[in-house]
Amino acid sequence: MSFRLRAARSDDLEPLYEMAKLTGGGFTNLPPDRKALTEKLDRAAKAFGRTEETLGDDQFVLVLENTETGAVRGTCQLFTQVGQQWPFYSYRLSTITQYSQELDRTVRAEILSLVTDLEGCSEVGGLFLHPNERAGGLGLLLARSRYLFIAMHRARFADRILAELRGIIDDRGGSPFWDGVAGRFFGMSFQEADYFNAINGNQFIADLMPKHPVYVAMLDDDARDVIGLPHPTGRAAMRMLENEGFAYEGYVDIFDGGPTMLARTDNVASVKNAKHAAIEGIDCTGGERALLATGQLTTFRACYGERCVNADGSVTIDAKAAEILDVQPGDIVWSVAR
Repeated sequence: MSFRLRAARSDDLEPLYEMAKLTGGGFTNLPPDRKALTEKLDRAAKAFGRTEETLGDDQFVLVLENTETGAVRGTCQLFTQVGQQWPFYSYRLSTITQYSQELDRTVRAEILSLVTDLEGCSEVGGLFLHPNERAGGLGLLLARSRYLFIAMHRARFADRILAELRGIIDDRGGSPFWDGVAGRFFGMSFQEADYFNAINGNQFIADLMPKHPVYVAMLDDDARDVIGLPHPTGRAAMRMLENEGFAYEGYVDIFDGGPTMLARTDNVASVKNAKHAAIEGIDCTGGERALLATGQLTTFRACYGERCVNADGSVTIDAKAAEILDVQPGDIVWSVAR
């Protein structure tokens, strides 16, 4: 399987735009708008070009490339610190308990509070794999290569990391959560609001969103029933995040009510378990299946391969992976078990 992750370039605009048109809505980080995507690629170019190994307000865009054809078939993004250009809003689901002595009754009510608790976290997002390539573990390659990138550039990322999962979207492209909560205040459909947010940012949320807590019991059943649930196509992604050490802590997306998953960056399995070593040879056969990565920033690239760990700490990798990564003995490679 000849696929690798690499840093996105300006000439990736058209394949990204074509993939964005296939998302079906709810993918704020991949809008079907050439101008917005161009701005993302420009911002990514600045992030890849920044030489300081420090935490900043960076956005990295990676693409999945078929090395045999050169076709771009997937993408993912990393944000080093959310909430810097504009507030990063979430709803926090919590419970308040009240007791009436006269009635001898305790009432517990769930409430949604608009918060910016997650500002300053890093974020992994924008993951999309072309529908024709959803086999062979390419989604896992896209997802986990981001963590190798973080391990290789750890000083550029925050101590906490989040991942937003798309919430429930109906057959019409609408959101029951949006219709039951924010949509009542904005006078626009979910798709309109989602697109506006992707192109213009979310300052309009700060301007118009009600600041008082929303009692869940006062929502209609359709909105209440989808709080914290991922879209059916995102259930596998949620399991992958849980396997990496992410957990749902009651934060949900203000648009579609999808869950926000959180982890300590250094506790993410693929960050914690990532190892780097010099390549001793390129003739590993029958070794351990692994994700392999090399390079820095614009030269970052990752793929699946086999690794054999030697007694001196060096590694031997298979010839195919060495070809895909364009590495040779003496080069440094990062890896984590598949």
